[in-house]
Amino acid sequence: MKMYDEPIYYQDNMLRIKTLQHMKVREPLQRKWHYHRELEFLYIQEGVLQMRVQERVFTLEPGDVLLIGASQPHVTWSVLSEKVVYLILHFDMHAYSDPSVMLYYRTFYEIDGPLSRYNDWLQTDPQLKSDIGDAITCIHREMESRRRGYEIAIDLHVKRLLLTIVRSEPNNVENWNEPPSAYNLHPVFDYVDKHLSDKIEMETISKMTNMSYHYFSKYFKKVIGVSFVEYVNMQRVRKAERLLLTESVNITEIAEKVGISNMTHFYELFKRYNRCSPKEYIQRLTP
Repeated sequence: MKMYDEPIYYQDNMLRIKTLQHMKVREPLQRKWHYHRELEFLYIQEGVLQMRVQERVFTLEPGDVLLIGASQPHVTWSVLSEKVVYLILHFDMHAYSDPSVMLYYRTFYEIDGPLSRYNDWLQTDPQLKSDIGDAITCIHREMESRRRGYEIAIDLHVKRLLLTIVRSEPNNVENWNEPPSAYNLHPVFDYVDKHLSDKIEMETISKMTNMSYHYFSKYFKKVIGVSFVEYVNMQRVRKAERLLLTESVNITEIAEKVGISNMTHFYELFKRYNRCSPKEYIQRLTP
C-alpha cells in the first residue's frame, strides 16, 4: 500500500484551515492512500460515498459526517451513486490549542486512542451528526464570504466542533469527572503564555500550584498527556509561527522572542512540530 503525506494548503494562514465543497462522480477511482497532520471532517450533502480509514470502510449518506484523525491513513474507497457532493474541512489542532482545549489534549492528540473511534457514535446519533454538519456548514459559509469578523466566527465554530466531540461519548455525564486541572493548571497556562520570552523554571511553576517539583511533573503529564517541558516547547513554536507571519524580523530575533537562544535547538523544535524549517514555513503559508 503506497501512501503519501498530503500537503494541505490553507485558505487562511493564521487560522490554519481549509474548507471546500467537493463533488465526485461515479467512475473508476485511482485510490491514493494519504494522511496529513490536520484533522479532517466530511459532511455528505448529496449521494453516497465510501471512505476507508485504515482498516475500516464507512458508507456515508446525506447528513452523515466522518472524522479522520491527524496522520490517519485514509482513501476515497468508492462512489455508490451517480455523484456525491460533500463539504470537507481540514484544520490544524495546533492553531486551536488554547488553555481550555489543552485540558483535552489527551483526546484531540489521540494519546488515549484514535479519534476515528468517535465515528461509531457519530453515525448512530442523528443530533450529533446534525450539530457537526451545521458547524462545518457555518465554517464553510464564513470562509466563502469572509465577512468582517469571519476569523472570530470560524474560531468559535471550530471550538463548537471540538466541544461536540468531547461530549459525544455515551453516558458522558456518569463517566466524566471534572479534572482538578481546571483549577490547578489555568494559572500555569497563563504564566507560560506571558513568559515565553523568558526562562521558565518548573520549580517556579510547581510552587505556584503548591506541589513538589516531582509531583507536579507527574501530575501535569498525567492530566495533559505531555510533559511540562514539551508543553512549553509547543507554545514557543506556536508563538514563533505567529511572529513569522506577522512581524518583519529575522528568524534569530523570533527565536529570542520565544525564549530560545540556541538556534540549532530552535530549528529542531520548529521542524518537529511543522516538518519544515521556518523559512519553508513562511514560503508555504505566505500567499
